[in-house]
Amino acid sequence: MPVTLQIVDQARWDADAQAQLDLVRIYHDAPQERMPAETVESFIDQHLSAQHCFGCAHFNDRLLGAVAMVKGEDSAWWLSDLCVRKTTRRRGVGSRLMALLAEWSIRQNSILRIETTTLPMADRMLLSKLGYRPVKGADKAPGVTADCDYVELSLASSRQ
Repeated sequence: MPVTLQIVDQARWDADAQAQLDLVRIYHDAPQERMPAETVESFIDQHLSAQHCFGCAHFNDRLLGAVAMVKGEDSAWWLSDLCVRKTTRRRGVGSRLMALLAEWSIRQNSILRIETTTLPMADRMLLSKLGYRPVKGADKAPGVTADCDYVELSLASSRQ
């Protein structure tokens, strides 16, 4: 069975006990310095209650990886907090999830963005390999502050 994309929003979270269990397990496996909230449960709850969602790698009826997704003012999707279950790391799950999100964004006619201000160099290098390109100066999206560094995967670059 191939890895597929599953979007987990508040409705799916409320209706799918397995998705709840898997998403909590994914973020429990995250290194502590990568967790943006005090607890995994509060991170997920805050994200979903703000009407955001998670893009998840789905395989054999389980979620193996997730990335937090926030829709921006200009309909671009801001991605953050990518995490893969410890037991499936180094097997391409994270890269596959990012590729599935690129395909999804084409169907949605949207752009994917990731803030890089605090990302480690290894993460930046991976994003570059996946086709994300830095956005500078006047090309920055409306509402983005001048001190915010980010990369984006535009529709044109994701079709290549």
